[in-house]
Amino acid sequence: MKIMIAYDGSRNARLALAQTITMFRDLKPQLTLVAVAENPRDITSGNEDLFQQEVTELKDYLNEAMEVCQNEDVAAETMLLEGDPRKMLLYAAEKKIHPDMLVIARHSHEPDGGFIARSLTYFVDELDYMTFGSVSSFLARRIQCPLLILPSR
Repeated sequence: MKIMIAYDGSRNARLALAQTITMFRDLKPQLTLVAVAENPRDITSGNEDLFQQEVTELKDYLNEAMEVCQNEDVAAETMLLEGDPRKMLLYAAEKKIHPDMLVIARHSHEPDGGFIARSLTYFVDELDYMTFGSVSSFLARRIQCPLLILPSR
């Protein structure tokens, strides 16, 4: 079974990797961990430095995830792409990997503050969803393989 995991090194992505290994271990899955470095909107030396830092961090996260897979005796490979995460994950799934399943972690948007912080966060989340949509909702509408969205804990 070929399983593609969208992996950004976040707490939720690490949980999704662990849950995927636990759920599908008996099927001897072949995991492909895909990370996407988002291109800066304008090319300045500061943005280029931040982009290169993001690429370096994602490579480190992918290496850590590969160690987890090796320790769990699960076959895995990595892929690092550049661009819009939504479009690049769709591209990787449909043009490169052709997985039997795509796994992504839902990002937690729980605010730390009180009523005002929660209200503001809710408003910003709704505005973001209306204008851009989240990665999971974008993929849910377009991906051709089964999609497993694991909740944050």
